[in-house]
Amino acid sequence: MKACHRVRPVFDDPNLVGCAGLLPALLLGESAGLHELLGGHLSVGSANAAVKSAGVIAGMLTGADSIDDLGVLRHGGMPRLFGDVRAPSTYGTFLRSFTHGHVQQLDAVSSRLLAGLTARVPGLIKGATDPGGIAFVDLDDTIGEVHGYAKQAAAYGYSKVFGLNAMVAVASTPLAAPVIVASSLRKGNTASGSGSARMLTRAVATARQAGVTGRLMGRADSAFYRHDLVTAMMKARMWFSVTARMNTAVKSAIARIGEDAWTPIKYPNAVWEADDTVAGGGYWVSDAEVAETCFVAFSSKKKAQQVPCRLVVRRVRRLQPRASDGSVQGELFAAHRHHAFITNSTLSMVAADQHHRGHAIIEQVIAELKDGPLAHLPLGRYAANAAWLAHAVIAFNLARAIGVLAGKKHARARWATLRAQLINLPGRIAVSGRRLTLHLPRDWAWAEPWQTVFDGATGPPSIRAA
Repeated sequence: MKACHRVRPVFDDPNLVGCAGLLPALLLGESAGLHELLGGHLSVGSANAAVKSAGVIAGMLTGADSIDDLGVLRHGGMPRLFGDVRAPSTYGTFLRSFTHGHVQQLDAVSSRLLAGLTARVPGLIKGATDPGGIAFVDLDDTIGEVHGYAKQAAAYGYSKVFGLNAMVAVASTPLAAPVIVASSLRKGNTASGSGSARMLTRAVATARQAGVTGRLMGRADSAFYRHDLVTAMMKARMWFSVTARMNTAVKSAIARIGEDAWTPIKYPNAVWEADDTVAGGGYWVSDAEVAETCFVAFSSKKKAQQVPCRLVVRRVRRLQPRASDGSVQGELFAAHRHHAFITNSTLSMVAADQHHRGHAIIEQVIAELKDGPLAHLPLGRYAANAAWLAHAVIAFNLARAIGVLAGKKHARARWATLRAQLINLPGRIAVSGRRLTLHLPRDWAWAEPWQTVFDGATGPPSIRAA
């Protein structure tokens, strides 16, 4: 490819748009009740709050990570496609008018909108209604970086980054990519697991409201190894799968596991060795093995508060450093890294380990948020940044919904991919007989999925359900 040298750029066309994919995205949101929910629940003291909130969500869908980036909504023919587009400074003033109570109202909108989206796009949480299926609720937190010291509640957290702590809960199934079911912004130096029990209760309620009727499993890492969280999972009649801290009780339990109890598992770089002389026709040749033992979690609590459960342990051979002559220390001093988690599930040991490793899916969600609106938290007021996070959650779920509508190739695509292929699509508006025609690029590689999204957002229920 070679660039043409005979080009003269001129910014003068009032009919061009650079993000035509916002049209079906916002139409889908409207059909799921976005504007009605915002109008009915959001009482923030700002005129036309529902319109402004929808504008912030639209800007985030295109990749805005700051107030100034919301100006992308005002170019070319965008005012013809979307009414009531405001200036970035207006959106900034609107967000600064939020209080903690208003953020909770926005969380309520997000929860109800997800239920509306699952009704419009049945495959959004595919498999959640299967009688024998399973859905997962994963919790994790991250530090959202801020720039400048005039930021309310910002502090240095566990990652040594100056920012605010955002806790997120996502729901997923083996057949569907995750959607965000709850979020919360905290002080930058807040302990990761603080408030996780309340977050889980909210997340489960949202997941159930969105149509998850099957078995739920709650997953979290060792930072959330807390009695109140595990108790909340049991109270919600969930299976739990939480990474255990390597305290004295856990280390002692691992030490009691005999060598003959370890089972090789399929792990990265594992090789299947066919052997007709063993059950199953073969076995995995891998440096990873699993074993389990009975365990009583939180044994320092009163007996009535202790949690009898299974302790499943995965061990991976620790790579030995090479000596100066290139040799490797022999087997006598071989050691393993151990990863243990507690669970009350009835799954097999190997299946329980596989499902627990699936908790890493929430790391991808956090990465997608940080590749978009959470690249940094742009506002000085704590409540305003909390509102920014709540809007980002709505935008994420909307993007996930249009990805599912687009078909299998986009159902699990990352947000950046959806932006590049389905949202930030150039177009030109033509007017004929009071009707707008949106001309899109010829030979666009993702024209068919885009048209499917548009038809699903605007067509009858039979098209949406397809």
